[in-house]
Amino acid sequence: MQIIDNFFDTTYFKELQSFFLDQPTRIPWFFVPTMNKEHSQDNTMSYFEHLVYQDHPNSDFYKFLEPVVDLFQMKELIRIKCNCYTATEKLVKHPPHKDYDFTHKGAIISINNCDGYTLLQDGSKVNSVANRVLFFDPSEMHSSTNCTNQKARFNINVNYF
Repeated sequence: MQIIDNFFDTTYFKELQSFFLDQPTRIPWFFVPTMNKEHSQDNTMSYFEHLVYQDHPNSDFYKFLEPVVDLFQMKELIRIKCNCYTATEKLVKHPPHKDYDFTHKGAIISINNCDGYTLLQDGSKVNSVANRVLFFDPSEMHSSTNCTNQKARFNINVNYF
């Protein structure tokens, strides 16, 4: 695990943040009725996602995220998806999951400051701080949360080799 604050230069990150916070209709959000495949029967938790890349670009937003691909110095991109976890009165830790069953690299880019976090298998809790990137092995169990102190918790999940 590695955490890097202020990962992107200020100009690029402000543009990135604007897509999510100032102009939210620029990203089409799709409702996901279950939190993850390990808990597909639990219909009490849901979220919104926008799949940017999986096997090929799936969104016009991919061009805007190309600097991410370049900065991560990856050999091969597996997936990029944007997540929107809406706020509730109580902070909810989602069930643990693996992004994929094979070892690979991953990053979670936090778009906004909020009281949400990512909980890793070893018990490390990584708070959502704008322009923070968490690098980790997403084939290990981890959990996300929603938030209570913003309208939503926004992040970008990148899986790669």
